[in-house]
Amino acid sequence: MRSMIKFAAGVVALLMPLAAGAATIGGAFYATQYDYRDFWAATDGKDFRVILAGNAFPALPEDDAAQRLLPVMQVAKPRPALTFTYQKPVPELRPDYRLVLVFDAANDLNGDRVCQGETRFKPGTPGLLNIFAVYCRNDMVMSMTTARTPAALPEDRNVDQLFRELFMVVFNDSQTLRPQSGTRRN
Repeated sequence: MRSMIKFAAGVVALLMPLAAGAATIGGAFYATQYDYRDFWAATDGKDFRVILAGNAFPALPEDDAAQRLLPVMQVAKPRPALTFTYQKPVPELRPDYRLVLVFDAANDLNGDRVCQGETRFKPGTPGLLNIFAVYCRNDMVMSMTTARTPAALPEDRNVDQLFRELFMVVFNDSQTLRPQSGTRRN
């Protein structure tokens, strides 16, 4: 019996660091107009703009953090053959599909305001990456969620895992979300 307890304690001790580093994804919202096929058509083989608001990693200069974060997002990208970019397209595209990542967003900030260009922040917690992700089409929210994970640098393994999970939620390809399927679940 003692050996079983020691074994169980050893397993728990080994798994604790993994659980502590896991990404937490919040609840998701999908607009009635959300359709993954639109996302695919707008991004497959094309550049897809990401807008960063706030500083994800306060220990780094904001521009440095942004440049180091881009390849991490690219590795974790969703299925279309897209390339993430921070550059605004010229000429401006209509419809304007984009992903806005607000780091340490104010508690009362909502997706509609984010898609209209507004951002507000709350004080961040050192060592915690906290993201409000909003997928926009023009000034309208298509989907949104929150995510957080312990991380001090863009290259932390937790950041890659967070984006892999985050992109599956923000760019959900579930058929139940298709406008023609009848039943909608938000």
